[in-house]
Amino acid sequence: MVCGLNLPLRLIMLQATFKPYQLNFKKPVLTSRGEMTVKSGYFLTVTDGKNTGVGECSFIEGLSADDLSNYEEVLQTICTYLEKDEKPDSTIVSSHPSIVFGLECALLDLKNGGQKIFFESAFTQGRKQIPINGLVWMGKKDFMQKQIEEKLASGFSCIKIKVGAIDFAEEVSLLRFIRKKFPADKIEIRLDANGAFDATDVFKKLETLAAFQIHSIEQPVRRGQLELMMKVCRNSPIPVVLDEELIGVRGSVQDDVLSFTRPKYIILKPSLLGGFAVCDEWIRKAERQNIEWWATSALESNIGLNAIAQWVFTKKNKLVQGLGTGSLYTTNIASPLFIEKGCLGYNPKAQWGNL
Repeated sequence: MVCGLNLPLRLIMLQATFKPYQLNFKKPVLTSRGEMTVKSGYFLTVTDGKNTGVGECSFIEGLSADDLSNYEEVLQTICTYLEKDEKPDSTIVSSHPSIVFGLECALLDLKNGGQKIFFESAFTQGRKQIPINGLVWMGKKDFMQKQIEEKLASGFSCIKIKVGAIDFAEEVSLLRFIRKKFPADKIEIRLDANGAFDATDVFKKLETLAAFQIHSIEQPVRRGQLELMMKVCRNSPIPVVLDEELIGVRGSVQDDVLSFTRPKYIILKPSLLGGFAVCDEWIRKAERQNIEWWATSALESNIGLNAIAQWVFTKKNKLVQGLGTGSLYTTNIASPLFIEKGCLGYNPKAQWGNL
């Protein structure tokens, strides 16, 4: 077994390679961690001489738990393990969750014939789509307002707004603008603070934001402050979602974090958490504690986004998913994925572009 995948006994040797990529944002995006103009990562390919599987090793500097100091060296080691048909060292697996995600996807793709079909379903057959939120990035007020208007005009019924990087009063005025035009039964508003609030202001800001009938708020305070997060989850007038708090958490500690904080929701990002097997584990543990969840892409290219979308569709989760980041780039890979009226779809007749 490799990284949670049960694979058939191999009769021929594999060849594995990797290559870096860089995606350029259409416009610089602002988060509570600073501005981003490009997104880097690696594609991992595994071939058996007949078919080739592709996975994406996607990390976000300053957020991912990956050790980036020796990233290419570890990728080369993983390729060597694959070619020798050996199981990767557990230390490598735990310290590089994005590589585990890429490896898991590449092997699934190879196993299924190398067509970038990881989980065949009505989604990949083009018969059903996945409702997604419209993502609004931080920035100057007029920039954010333009994004909101575009999302609403495009048919999104759920808007996710990143807060915490501009003046709070301006963010409040944006929410007021939305609610003037669209009541809560027409537009669902989700907020993502990316840990922007602290103990001195979090409850005051949550009270202010609650006036706009907010569906939920992700990671209102920085990760690693479990005592504070527990108090926020228990006392917030807005349902709280754990996001970054899950990064790097494995095994029995998952249960501890969930039982101690008791959030309403958690968000699953396979490339940051270490692949689908780890996310499946989070789902089992969350559902045992009556905690709901949804999945979100984490700035992957269309390669990684495609895999995440196919996986989450099989889970039959009824909540709106966060899978709209593929349209952020000018240099993304052409794919069968498309967004239409607030949903992510897959056109099986469309062709993939080259890596």
